Amino acid sequence: MSLQSIIDDIAAEVAPLVGQGKVADYIPALACVDPCQFGMAIYTKDGQIYQTGDAQTSFSIQSISKVLGLTLAIDHHGRQLWTRVGLEPSGDPFNSLVQLEFERGVPRNPLINAGAILVADTLLEAYDEPLEQLLSFIEQQTGSEPTIDSDVAESEKATGFRNEAMASLMKSFGNLQHPVDQVLDVYFKQCSIVSTCVQLAQTFGFLACDGCQPVSGHQVVTSRRARRINALMLTCGTYDRAGEFAFEVGLPAKSGVGGGIVAIVPNQMAICAWSPALGESGNSVAATEALRLFTQRTGLSIF
Repeated sequence: MSLQSIIDDIAAEVAPLVGQGKVADYIPALACVDPCQFGMAIYTKDGQIYQTGDAQTSFSIQSISKVLGLTLAIDHHGRQLWTRVGLEPSGDPFNSLVQLEFERGVPRNPLINAGAILVADTLLEAYDEPLEQLLSFIEQQTGSEPTIDSDVAESEKATGFRNEAMASLMKSFGNLQHPVDQVLDVYFKQCSIVSTCVQLAQTFGFLACDGCQPVSGHQVVTSRRARRINALMLTCGTYDRAGEFAFEVGLPAKSGVGGGIVAIVPNQMAICAWSPALGESGNSVAATEALRLFTQRTGLSIF
């Protein structure tokens, strides 16, 4: 099975879908992103990289960063984290306030906006400089220094009214320990990290190798913790489309409104597909189809 041939063929097949949907224009800095781009990259457990299309083009990782923040939070807080955020799929849009109010300020899971804001609060408890810690974590996995797009971060801050409302609601229920603006600063900036398909596949390689870095074998998290993060990605990682994504693609995955989706084939590889135009649920149309075709052609679904 030639992975390079497979992803080259997939890029050609999804070409008619590239540009279908709309970019995340509610974040002004993302409104001008060219929707007619597509990239895909694979990072295997033995360190091989396969790439096609715009796999070296940088983009805003947005909610994909939630998995990385969660990884650091679990490392520091352990089981205590789950007293403040749940483990269940939400079934609601990623920025919904309704469920948060009903459940008295406890987010349903850490991969929706409210949950990731809560995680940002816990990172402020754990680290003097949580953003530096997050950037350092990415650099350790990729060997390259990541950056934060300040224009995107400012754009997020200027238009993040629903995120402010969620943070304030959690604060009112006593589930946020730090000032709302301080927590949101961490959250907005982590969402504004820029990366490429190749770098994101490398960043998430440890989740494909029982918590170890491919090649070096460095233990990033325990194998048990890696399985649990993958479980959360499967059930909660693609917003209110998680069930359909599991049904059609069959891999743990995390999407972001920058158009990227990272997926994990346990014990084999991490994959990143990217195309900026989104469907109604906030997942990239072309990237979702690319991952569906990948599991269909390779049989590498977890099911």
